Amino acid sequence: MPNVLHAKRLTLALLTILALAACSGPEAADYEGAASEHGGDTNAPASSSAGLPAGRIQIGEELSLAKGEATGQSCVDCHGAEGNAPIDPSYPRIAGQYSDYLGHALEAYRSGNRQHALMTVQAARLSDQDIADLAAYFGSRDSKLRDLHGVD
Repeated sequence: MPNVLHAKRLTLALLTILALAACSGPEAADYEGAASEHGGDTNAPASSSAGLPAGRIQIGEELSLAKGEATGQSCVDCHGAEGNAPIDPSYPRIAGQYSDYLGHALEAYRSGNRQHALMTVQAARLSDQDIADLAAYFGSRDSKLRDLHGVD
């Protein structure tokens, strides 16, 4: 029985080492020097769980105001200023949302795995860098999102 316990501990230790190695790839070493690439944002992650490049908040803000060719709309035309004031109650507030979540959502719209009449065509022409920049921008905004913490 001691050999089984030892094997389980060894497996857990190896998995922990692999997880830590995966989270501290070569981009982590470049992080401090990359602040200028991110519009001076030293809090920008070096990568995302969506496999996107590091997002640049300032460029994301510019993209959020740009009119898409497919619909003639910008992000803020539907989601409101900084993503906090959607024009329709069925549109989500995206300000303050996790940037990785936003990146995954935009990738899913772009690929067609997630469908919405406007978002699918809006996201179709976005590059990985565009998605990362938009996700970084909206994720950095103060949010009016609420959860149920403290609600009785």
